[in-house]
Amino acid sequence: MTSGPVERSWCVVVPHHPTGARLARHRLADELTGLVPTVLLADLVAVLAELVGNAIRHADPLPGRVVRVAWRLSPVPGDGHLVQLRVTDGGAGTGPRMRAASPDAVDGRGLHIVSGLATRWGVDRDGLGQSVWAEFDPAGTPRPDLVAAG
Repeated sequence: MTSGPVERSWCVVVPHHPTGARLARHRLADELTGLVPTVLLADLVAVLAELVGNAIRHADPLPGRVVRVAWRLSPVPGDGHLVQLRVTDGGAGTGPRMRAASPDAVDGRGLHIVSGLATRWGVDRDGLGQSVWAEFDPAGTPRPDLVAAG
């Protein structure tokens, strides 16, 4: 009897505090190193940092002054995994939205980064708060590799 690839998921809570983003990034990197390609892992870490940072800056915490962070790997036909990140907080007066940021602005680019790296992203609301999620689909529209100016 052989077993094929299985779905795997993780869920952690981090403090609704700036250290929460660092803890979430390190946990994600520790758990997914070796399971996803290095380039994808870098994108996942960047997006998770943005989502957790936004939850901490702009939303209320969940009970216990925490933010819930989850990720799931789902096998897809061929080679690779669909990866979903989900950050759940206590919600805010207004939902997450992309903003225009001038070149001199110190913030306002986070969801543009999420949109540029993820295949798709969105927001779900329920009685507890809101979840902002991002998916990375290996069959999704490829994005050009970012090349540093030399």
